Amino acid sequence: MQAILGITEAFKADSLKEKINLGVGAYRDDSGKPYVLPTVKSAEKKVIESDLDKEYAGITGVPKFTQAAAILAYGQTSPALKENRVAITQSISGTGALRIGGEFLARFYPSGKKIYIPTPSWANHNAVFKDSGLEVVKYRYYNKDTIGLDFDGMIADLKDASEGAIVLLHACAHNPTGIDPTEEQWRQISDVIKERNHYPFFDMAYQGFASGDIDKDAFPVRHFQSEGHKFCLAQSFAKNMGLYGERVGAFSICCDSADEKKRVDSQIKILVRPLYSNPPIHGARIASEILNDPQLYGQWEKEVKGMAERIITMRAALRKNLEDLGSKHKWNHITDQIGMFAYTGLTPEQMTRLAEEFSVYATKDGRISVAGITSHNVKRLAECIYKVTG
Repeated sequence: MQAILGITEAFKADSLKEKINLGVGAYRDDSGKPYVLPTVKSAEKKVIESDLDKEYAGITGVPKFTQAAAILAYGQTSPALKENRVAITQSISGTGALRIGGEFLARFYPSGKKIYIPTPSWANHNAVFKDSGLEVVKYRYYNKDTIGLDFDGMIADLKDASEGAIVLLHACAHNPTGIDPTEEQWRQISDVIKERNHYPFFDMAYQGFASGDIDKDAFPVRHFQSEGHKFCLAQSFAKNMGLYGERVGAFSICCDSADEKKRVDSQIKILVRPLYSNPPIHGARIASEILNDPQLYGQWEKEVKGMAERIITMRAALRKNLEDLGSKHKWNHITDQIGMFAYTGLTPEQMTRLAEEFSVYATKDGRISVAGITSHNVKRLAECIYKVTG
């Protein structure tokens, strides 16, 4: 976070008109501007015109929202939902969901307090879980030589992890690499986790935003559900609804039985009460309108697809421009990766040159936010990258 704030400050201080900010962690339209989804505007209008009161929500939030959020993640035909085995609470976006999950597992998970997270992972994962009282351990994920998934390393580390460990999994659009397992690889991951009796903790911050398909992006969660895993899930509606500042999220646990779900519900309430009493209502009401109104939902699906497709188009354009310049490097990883972020494979020295010589700002690890690329700046960006990489 400190690095990203530093990038923002440096970008703001730069007087060059053609400067490019690739550090931002929020979607931008093709003009580089923040984007409020039309469905969000429509839903918000409906909420305001409903003249609802501003009373507190319950400890676990707005029920119509959490019910719809569970269906979005687990699926319309979810056996766990039909059998009333999913305990769910509204959360302060995805970060809040992760913190509730970390706190819950630190208190109640019986098989040790280690949580395995990928190398690399979202920077805040480490802090959230450490502050929750869990011991953070890393498993291999990124292969810097191929700029792809180190699947063999990942599987080996999951097999070697202490039995019954908690394993954090990015459900889709891995942040920061943009590298996701294939469906076949997810099946193998599921098998190993079952074999080692590990406990999966899914972080799904980008459902729909990765591929443009709500159901496709939920494949890992739904596959693990169909395989009989018990797991927990953090959801965020920051990216796929653009509700960044409204802090809309959900945390859920797929339980063994409806009876266990009741006990888990009770403990979640005991945990949340001293944290923040109850969550904010406005953003949840907006999300609830979208998820529960068939017309708005259909329109929202198209808007999410549109955002995902713009990202995919910018990836292809960057790769093509680099190849057209005659770059001696391979850039297929840019289009192989998915979601808002891309790992370019550039070194810290090359990233420093991009900033200091060409006013292109991003983190030193070579991660760029593809949302910061537009049809207006992609050619210049490719030229700058070419100049520092050859």
